Amino acid sequence: MEIVRRNKASSLESAEGGAVSTIPLYRSAPAIEVRLEDFELYAVHRLRVLKGISDGLSRGKKVNEMEKLVNELWRANMMQVEASDVVNKDVISHFVLRLVYCREEELRKWFLSMESTLFRYRFQLETPEAQRALLVEFDLPYKAVSSAEYESIKDKLNQVVRSIGQSLSTADTIYYKVPFEQVPDLVASRRVFLLKGYAYVATNQVVSLLMTQYRSHLSKALVLTNRKWTSMIREQEKDRLTPIIEALSTSYLGPDYSQPKEFAEITLKDIDQVAKSSFPLCMSHLFVKLREDHHLKHGGRMQLGLFLKGVGLNLDDALAFWKTEFSKKVGAERFDKEYAYSIRHNYGKEGKRTDYTPYSCQKIISSTPGVGNHHGCPYRHFSEENLRAALGKMGVGNRAMEEVIDKVRNRHYQLACTLTFEAIHGELCDAGINHPNQYYSDSRKILDSKNKSRVS
Repeated sequence: MEIVRRNKASSLESAEGGAVSTIPLYRSAPAIEVRLEDFELYAVHRLRVLKGISDGLSRGKKVNEMEKLVNELWRANMMQVEASDVVNKDVISHFVLRLVYCREEELRKWFLSMESTLFRYRFQLETPEAQRALLVEFDLPYKAVSSAEYESIKDKLNQVVRSIGQSLSTADTIYYKVPFEQVPDLVASRRVFLLKGYAYVATNQVVSLLMTQYRSHLSKALVLTNRKWTSMIREQEKDRLTPIIEALSTSYLGPDYSQPKEFAEITLKDIDQVAKSSFPLCMSHLFVKLREDHHLKHGGRMQLGLFLKGVGLNLDDALAFWKTEFSKKVGAERFDKEYAYSIRHNYGKEGKRTDYTPYSCQKIISSTPGVGNHHGCPYRHFSEENLRAALGKMGVGNRAMEEVIDKVRNRHYQLACTLTFEAIHGELCDAGINHPNQYYSDSRKILDSKNKSRVS
């Protein structure tokens, strides 16, 4: 089956207001030539949409808030091409990410959930004409309820409409009689009338039926894609596409923070104060351990060292900072021989002269620290008891702490860090925490603003 392309109008318009969007069904990969740079760029743009949806769902946004969020994410990331290329970008990005996320069960589950959610809200943003056209394209084997059957259950249908707080009159809509297992979300939320194993789905609820079909198709497609990837594609494209594919699932999509952008360099006399007030838990923990043990293993040195570089600690101060601590354990001479080179290397002064960037949350979360290591993400790697103690020392109150722990239990580690930030600073962080240096930068902005307010 070919990928579906339609010309129906949509409310997902481009920034210029003239382009329209369609919803392909992604039933087969397109025979389209794609430049390698577009292959990766389109995937990154779609990934921003999916990660934005994931964050919105994790934060418990309501339906109308999610609809607005998806519209904004789509316009900002997927519509910034020529109108004639919008569908191609949509299709290409989907199939690239299908390759990226087919490779592991957890990746497949996440991609399936986010793409299904994206489909739901894109459908709801379509015009009624486009929705009906898509309904036809699904070719569902369900017929509208006859007038006689409708009259026999009309009162029951009206009761359901009233119970879910809708003003829709059943006389103004069409109902479809489908097996109840085809609309599990409607059944679970009691938003549909059930009778003898069938659900009576209103026109404005039909997206739930389409989502079930869409999700089933995509789930099977991901499994088949994984087989092709492992048996053929990965080896054939090991020098060209494979590195891109394997990197995308853990890629960070924001600023690299390789250089401090908004605040002046910090000095050694400032470092203890800013560590206490503005370091995220992952960096605060490393900082405290360094002060206590006068040593960190390689993973910890890299994670903390690059973070400090990003917040504005210059090379001379960095060398002095690390030497002061390490000399207490290994001596100054050994430090100069074994450790100073790597610090200069991080600042691009040795080796290939690469300007190394601080680690993102995604990179830190995906690390696997061993015994004696202190790097990684505390929200992922700490026991609940240790995490509670650490949060308490940061000043997180009991109510906020329970919310953080709840997010940790559900493996929403970045959202747990975001809630920690909000609890400590008393302000919302709508963008979410995606990078330790972002945490620092946002913290400094808030604290500087509060200090200025006190002065004035």
